[in-house]
Amino acid sequence: MSHSDESTAPAPTVDVLLPWPDLDVRHGPWPSNARVHVWDGLRAEDDLPGQVLDRVGLWVMQYAVPGVEELLPRLPALRAVQSLSAGVEKLLPLLPEGVRLYNGRGLHDASTAEHALGLILAAQRDLPCWIADQQAGRWEPHFTRSLADCRVAVIGYGSIGQALERRLLACEAEVVRVARRARPEADVHPVGDLPALLPTVDIAVLVLPETPATTGMFGAEELAALPDGALVVNVGRGRTLETEALLAETRAGRLRAALDVTDPEPLPGDHPLRQAPGVLITPHVGGGSAAFRPRAERLIVDQVRRYAAGEPLLNAFPRP
Repeated sequence: MSHSDESTAPAPTVDVLLPWPDLDVRHGPWPSNARVHVWDGLRAEDDLPGQVLDRVGLWVMQYAVPGVEELLPRLPALRAVQSLSAGVEKLLPLLPEGVRLYNGRGLHDASTAEHALGLILAAQRDLPCWIADQQAGRWEPHFTRSLADCRVAVIGYGSIGQALERRLLACEAEVVRVARRARPEADVHPVGDLPALLPTVDIAVLVLPETPATTGMFGAEELAALPDGALVVNVGRGRTLETEALLAETRAGRLRAALDVTDPEPLPGDHPLRQAPGVLITPHVGGGSAAFRPRAERLIVDQVRRYAAGEPLLNAFPRP
């Protein structure tokens, strides 16, 4: 076969499994060599024909549907898994040998940063108090804290932290950047600097993934280092913040908290953290705004086209 014959040979057919239908209607036709199948993670997996499961090479997992990972052992031809979550550490050990993992880095930046900002503003401006007053028919104005002029530590300064910083700066706050490693050129402190930094901040925002190094990283010692009245915000993973230590500080009225993630999760209805003074809790919804779906669709379409063309996929997550 001549070189020209090889270059014009048709690309091999690939099978991909997606969580949503009609993406080609909104984003243009699929590559001619891509066979696209749809499974939303809610229907029984037996609804997928066995021959489809046998051929799927790229699987885009449904977002926020518990148990979908149970399909993994039934995909013998699987070569790549695209998660729509940014944190995928718990998925890694479930992947068969030879399967690459890609995460949803960037998809939740705006949503999570907005939610973190909303939690901060709600806590600083006493919105839960005003809501209770509205429902009770009270009109009892008082002055509140502000976000302006506050010193805010963003602990876990990645893409979400950067998105949050832009919003905090617009509110005239001062931002202290903290990450696993120092990045002096970007004025990013290492986590080892926290003992010196925490006594100087008004608000500590955790945007941490859950890893062996971060689990329980923010505990009694770190909380004790914060000044009286400080606000602790967690929009990363619940287990990075020690619940009992936080409960002790909030019950004493020394610290306040605004949490989108908790440990345990879901938080039981009778958990004492729900009744602790100065604590605002939302049920892990930071990444689930209307901004997520369009961004996720664009990533999925791009990844399918790359996969069909034999090109490297985006957002590769390293295996240990």
